[in-house]
Amino acid sequence: MSNSKEEYKMKTTKGVRKAKTLMLTQNAVLAAIVVLMAFTPIGYLRLGAVEMTFIMIPVAVGAITLGEKSGAFLGLVFGISSFIQCFGMSAFGATLLGINPLFTFIMCVVPRVLMGYLCGVFYKLLSKVKKGVAVVIASFCAPVINTALFMTSLIVLFGKTDFVIALRAGTDNIWAFMIAFVGLNGLLEIIGTTLITPPVALAVEKAVKKFK
Repeated sequence: MSNSKEEYKMKTTKGVRKAKTLMLTQNAVLAAIVVLMAFTPIGYLRLGAVEMTFIMIPVAVGAITLGEKSGAFLGLVFGISSFIQCFGMSAFGATLLGINPLFTFIMCVVPRVLMGYLCGVFYKLLSKVKKGVAVVIASFCAPVINTALFMTSLIVLFGKTDFVIALRAGTDNIWAFMIAFVGLNGLLEIIGTTLITPPVALAVEKAVKKFK
């Protein structure tokens, strides 16, 4: 009886270690993809002052398959890589960095962390109702939350600066400015992320289950 208990404990311990190792590996792979996308042409499409990115995809995949904590971690990696872009790789980011480095860091990092976390939370809540629908909605929420929080941060932190005032071009309506600023790029981010993330997330989840 004692031996069977010890064997059970050993198997359980091994199972927990294996699960932790697998999760760390998945987080590391997705984080590497985020960094790869951030510092290669596949990560950003720059059109003047506005930048379009699909780096939300690996963040959303992690949030859906690994949970909200992983989503927040991957969002952090995304945010830090975005802040690094401000050092000469992004004209828009470099301008904001020159105005206020701390505010620029907050604007780059905090929205991305919250985006990853909330994406995982929404998926967890909605998956209790219907998993397929939850994946699609969580994928849709990632770019929407990212854009909404980023633009809100821009208005709150830099709204009174000459740079943003010039971008607004005399537009007093904040909503009109946000919609005009995001424009087609934001719409393409939403469409692309919503279409690409679900099949990738489901494929990753299926592969992980086979590995287990």
